[in-house]
Amino acid sequence: MTFKDQFRFVRQNMKKNKSRLFMTVLATAIGCAFLIVLASVGFGLHKSIISDMMENQMVTQVEVFGKEDEKANMKSLTDEDVAFLENIEQVKAVTRRNELQQWPNYEVDGYEASTQAIVTHFPSEMKADFELSSGRLPEKENEVVVGYHFAKELMKGVPDGVDAYEEDGTIKKEFAYNGNLLNSTVNMTVIKNQNGKEITETIPLKVVGIAKQPGREWMRESHVFISESILKDVEAFTGVKGGASEMYDGGEIKADAEKTYDYIRVYANNVQAVTDITTQLEDKNYMVYSVASEMKQINAIFLIMKIGLIFIGTIALIIASIGIYNTMTMAVTERAPDIGIMKAIGANPKTIKNIFLLESSYIGLLGATFGTIVAYGISYLVNLALPYILKAAFEDAAPEGLMLSYIPWSLTLISIAICLLVTIFSGLRPAKRATKVDVLKAMRREV
Repeated sequence: MTFKDQFRFVRQNMKKNKSRLFMTVLATAIGCAFLIVLASVGFGLHKSIISDMMENQMVTQVEVFGKEDEKANMKSLTDEDVAFLENIEQVKAVTRRNELQQWPNYEVDGYEASTQAIVTHFPSEMKADFELSSGRLPEKENEVVVGYHFAKELMKGVPDGVDAYEEDGTIKKEFAYNGNLLNSTVNMTVIKNQNGKEITETIPLKVVGIAKQPGREWMRESHVFISESILKDVEAFTGVKGGASEMYDGGEIKADAEKTYDYIRVYANNVQAVTDITTQLEDKNYMVYSVASEMKQINAIFLIMKIGLIFIGTIALIIASIGIYNTMTMAVTERAPDIGIMKAIGANPKTIKNIFLLESSYIGLLGATFGTIVAYGISYLVNLALPYILKAAFEDAAPEGLMLSYIPWSLTLISIAICLLVTIFSGLRPAKRATKVDVLKAMRREV
């Protein structure tokens, strides 16, 4: 008896009791849909978090904060460290920055703002894909690049006791700067405390470039990227290392002091190289952090979560398999005469067993197919309704890119495979029972 004949025989018999078949397939489809939708929550949250991390931070970036010496003391990073990092294989760029140790006040056309100044090495920044939304890179010592949101921090004419900000945190239009910063002069005012008095110094800066907008709308980039020369001017005024407004321990400026950096960022050629680079740096006692390391931990947590959800969903399929077992057991009873005839004409017991296993597999395949279609529909509706639910519950917009349910092909295939395995096992015992039917009793319908 060929497989085609077996399949035709199965379909003919299944049509004899369509209502029972429908209920069995329905139970299987519900179990499969429950499994997929439940597990899709783990996949959706995982995808949302990883996507958010990849958009907010450079995945190929390794941050280096310092280096431990033999006595476990933290050492500052120097040009020697930069040279070592640049010679590591698969390193694309090594950027180095220092932060001005006070927040200067900036003024342009009467509008003012206070924000951080960062001493930037632009040649290495360009290798690391530092981008501008407009303008060019600095070519002279007094030229600077400002962050994308710097202009939105400027304000003037705010009366005492008046709130200058809107509910969303932006400056009200009547106080906000609406001019063009590019090629304009910004006066940077720094201070120093001397004998209990505050003395100020103003340094004119020319804005020649505006940094590219950050990848996420909620991120704010309002820094001012200054040159090493400007830092030295501030240090000469304050007499303190880093341009701090007052002396601190270790803040003395020494003429022969080695140049140091607050932090260095290493950019790998690709994501795969990050782990190797991080390992090399840790072996050399560098204090490092990379998103790739954090992603490993997150992936491990979500893998456990996915396995747990799939296990819980499988329980629903096991419950549905009880219905398949009952259906197949009744099928063996009802088809006893057919089984008897098949055995009488010499049918192999293995063939009879395969027929009933094929029937239970067919039921499982139908249930898995319909369950998968339903699961995709539910997943789509959940993601569509989620923003409205969160807005109604918390009166706030859902985080951009949030996906509660995501069904990858791997989950679909895993779910279908589990569904088929469960249905085959549920039909295994009735199939074995069919092979043991006595021919004479079967002909008399006594099973």
